[in-house]
Amino acid sequence: MTPNHDELFTHNAQRPLADLLRPDDLDAVFGQEHLLSKNGTLRRMVEAAKTGQPFPSLIFWGAPGTGKTTIARLLADAIGMQFEPVSAVFDGVADLRRVFAKARENRAAGRKTLMFVDEVHRFNKAQQDGLLPHVEDGLVTLVGATTENPSFALNDALLSRCQVLVLKRLDEPALNHIIARAERHYGQALPITDEARAMLCAMADGDGRYCLNAVETIMAQISNPSASPSGEPDDLLSADDLGKLLSRRAMAFDRAGDQHYNLMSVLHKSLRSSDADAALYWFARMVIGGEDVHYILRRLTRFAAEDIGLAEPEALPRSIASWNSFERLGSPEGELSVAQLVLYLATAPKSNAIYTAYKLAMRAAKETGSLAPPAHMLNAPTGLMKDLGYGQGYVYDHDTPDGFSGQSGFPDNMARQRFYFPAERGFEREVKKRLEWWAKLRAQKGQSDDHTEDTAEDHSPDEPKDEDKSK
Repeated sequence: MTPNHDELFTHNAQRPLADLLRPDDLDAVFGQEHLLSKNGTLRRMVEAAKTGQPFPSLIFWGAPGTGKTTIARLLADAIGMQFEPVSAVFDGVADLRRVFAKARENRAAGRKTLMFVDEVHRFNKAQQDGLLPHVEDGLVTLVGATTENPSFALNDALLSRCQVLVLKRLDEPALNHIIARAERHYGQALPITDEARAMLCAMADGDGRYCLNAVETIMAQISNPSASPSGEPDDLLSADDLGKLLSRRAMAFDRAGDQHYNLMSVLHKSLRSSDADAALYWFARMVIGGEDVHYILRRLTRFAAEDIGLAEPEALPRSIASWNSFERLGSPEGELSVAQLVLYLATAPKSNAIYTAYKLAMRAAKETGSLAPPAHMLNAPTGLMKDLGYGQGYVYDHDTPDGFSGQSGFPDNMARQRFYFPAERGFEREVKKRLEWWAKLRAQKGQSDDHTEDTAEDHSPDEPKDEDKSK
């Protein structure tokens, strides 16, 4: 049975602490100063609306417990609008029609309507499109809340009609303000040590609602001595006591959402910047969050080819070896081999010369079409092919004094081009010496082309992009 709409957004007799202590004014909201300070984006919008300027439709993007619903309700109060909440999880078309009907009544009575849609990304495309005409004609001002990246979770048409405001995870000072508010409510200090207080903030992980729920649990044990880990209700709870009392909070991670891509991106870039400790940290975060280790290994193997290449030729086989080790050992033992790989890749010399060369070669291949291979490089197994010149003039490199013929492998009608520019790092330093030696021999043999082309001025293609949700 679908819950009654009012039950989702109104108070009941057994109100939890997080609901009891909801701020009743925008000035009482902590942790979002970039939006609500005197010069904050949202504060300026509110002040402009009070002078008669239209208030824009908004999308609040932020983690759970950062105040999205609370701020939306307070906005309506601050600018004198009727607050009409909708849950995209529980409400459907009939509920939307009810809100729009109420908005028409409000407009007839000279009142404006702020329509708040919680978890707006849960609406399908048709439902999101259904909001557009009512937003465009000003029947409602839409404020949507989402924990998902709006770029991927919302239709372009809806997104183009809204401003996206990012709500930050609550930092430790903001969480301590919230705890202090709870202490004033209870009329006493929270019975925990300073170390336990810091641990509580860490466990909250930026979520104000979780923080208040934890405070409520701690205060409840005072009236129930048997629930106290120490058995002594007058004792201050230590960090160990707090850990026993509160269930451990799972780290924020969504294997199909933003955290999946964000954490992989920062792991990749930490490896690229040779920050071994940071790379190991993000790997641990992903493992704790439940990421598929096979996915991590796939990305590490790609990194070995893309960002290390021939600067350290062992990087790619070692990636495959780590993958094989994990397959044989399984979790959690096999994760140690992946940690070893993370540190190996982070501390290896870096070069994207192979990635760059491949991109340049792909571009040249697309631009030159279907040019025929040079005839001297082709085998001639039949007489007809010999008559056509296949293989004529080919020099077997092993028969030359230097083991190098200098013959061009490019099509006859294509100028020699250069794609690969080894870095002066790691093993590629040796590769560069070889290429320079062969270029010198080619010139001596008269095989070099004065019109040899470098396919890129800086020998770098566009910055490689991490895998993203566009797949």
